Formats: sequence, C-alpha cells, structure tokens
Amino acid sequence: MIVSNPSPGIFIRCYQPSDRARVRELCCQTGFLGQDIAPVFEDREIFADYLTRYYTDVEPQSSFVLEHQGEIKGYLLGSHLPFRQQWFSFFNNIKLFCRGMSRYPKYNRATRDFIGWILRNSWREVPAAPRRSAHFHFNILPEAQGLAHSTALMNAYLDYLRSKKVESVYGQVVTFETRRGARVFERYGFQVLERREITKYRKIHPEPVYLTTVLMRLTSSDAG
Repeated sequence: MIVSNPSPGIFIRCYQPSDRARVRELCCQTGFLGQDIAPVFEDREIFADYLTRYYTDVEPQSSFVLEHQGEIKGYLLGSHLPFRQQWFSFFNNIKLFCRGMSRYPKYNRATRDFIGWILRNSWREVPAAPRRSAHFHFNILPEAQGLAHSTALMNAYLDYLRSKKVESVYGQVVTFETRRGARVFERYGFQVLERREITKYRKIHPEPVYLTTVLMRLTSSDAG
C-alpha cells in the first residue's frame, strides 16, 4: 500500500513480508556510520537479527519502506508495543550472544574488537531509553536521501502511531557533525534526551561519534 509520493520516482509504502531480505541487507549496508558494516563486524546475519528481527518478524505492520525507481532504498522500522519489544529483545539478545560466542574463534580481529566493546563498554555508553514509548530504527541510502523523503517516511510512521493513540515515540540515532545530527530530528519535533560518545569508533573515525536518544510527545500526556 502506497502512503505517499514525495517526489518523482520516490514512493513511501507499508512494509511487506517480501521486503525482509532487502531490509536486512540495507541495514548492513548502512550499519557503519552510514556505510557497510563489513569493516567493523563481519557477521551480517547476527547484525541484521539484532537491529531488524523484531520489526520484520513480530510487528511488521508498524514499519514503512522508501522505494526509489522500484528498489527499496530506505526504511523506517517501527513499533508501538514497547513491552512486547523489550520482552522479545531480552531473549533475542541472549540467543544472539550464544550464537556469536560459538562463532567467535572464526571471526576476524575487527569483529572481535567490536564484540569486546559490547562486553566491556556498551552497557555504560548507550544512553538511557524511555521504557513506555514506541520506538523506531531509520535508514536511507545516500542516493535517496533528502529532507522531503525523510520527512515523508517519518510522517507515515507518526500518522500510524497517532491512529493507534500512542503518546510518545523515541529513537536512538548515531550522530556526528559531517553526517546527521540531533538538529535533523529536532525539525520533526523531537527533543534530545541524552547523548553519549561511542568509543568503539575512536580509532577508525576522525571525529567523535555519539549515540543520541530523541523523543517526541504525540499527546500532552507524559508517557516517557
């Protein structure tokens, strides 16, 4: 189902089960600061399972994709059932950890370093997240980016949340000065709750990289 047509050749539509493989690949293509995740983490299956599996397999009705000339070039994977997502993520993360440890001896050095950061530092570097708010995960390839396209994709999700009477929604986005910053999300009406530097990128990126939690209130009620 097409939701909007923000510019010629660009369509925003509801996610379909047949999109799953493409969405997972797009997640990996953009997983390293907007670039392919391969130089940082080689296990694409685990990476995509961690970031996309809940949305595609448990709550697919809450997600949207951006098509450019007939090919998916972006997505907004969303949820509106926070406690179901948290419950799923708890057990899914245990499964992924066990699978990753079983493959650990075969991983390259970069992947081992990534896992080391997760075990040693991620718990203190990842900013806090609202427990009672809807959540989204958002990515668009460079050739399909543009404020109108991003806005149309975001608006499709926000309209969906309002139809479900959802009171607030948050995202955790990677930000740095030469890519997107928190200011982009402030244009949509989000407010910054917390920002923390992610140290795993210090040796491989020339400027500080942050993970920023942004929140939007969809009603006057405090659902954070």
